[in-house]
Amino acid sequence: MLRRIREIERGLPYRRIEKLIKELDETDSRIAHLVQIAPRTLARRKKEGTLKPDESERVDRIDRIYCLATELFEGDKVEAVKWLKEPNRGLANRPPLEFSRTEIGAREVEHLIGRLEHGVFS
Repeated sequence: MLRRIREIERGLPYRRIEKLIKELDETDSRIAHLVQIAPRTLARRKKEGTLKPDESERVDRIDRIYCLATELFEGDKVEAVKWLKEPNRGLANRPPLEFSRTEIGAREVEHLIGRLEHGVFS
């Protein structure tokens, strides 16, 4: 955990966003929207190779949700991504990825995943 905090404080390498783009099968602009970075800023970060700490924290949040969803689906990344992108009744019919744009929303997605893991559907 401490290592992760240090990485975020230093700024994550841009390749973490590239990994998310690939893993989530998304476009640069869609990832920019999810992590709340303007597309032009994202292009600058790509050239610089490093994200700012606040941007890193938002990228880490989406990555964390992706990892939890993958665990929920027992390593099936295709099903995890499908679930993350589909509207979910437990999240006011919004997709978990979209709901995770804020820390509060991401916590709700984490709670939902926890309930699903334990068979609590309400």
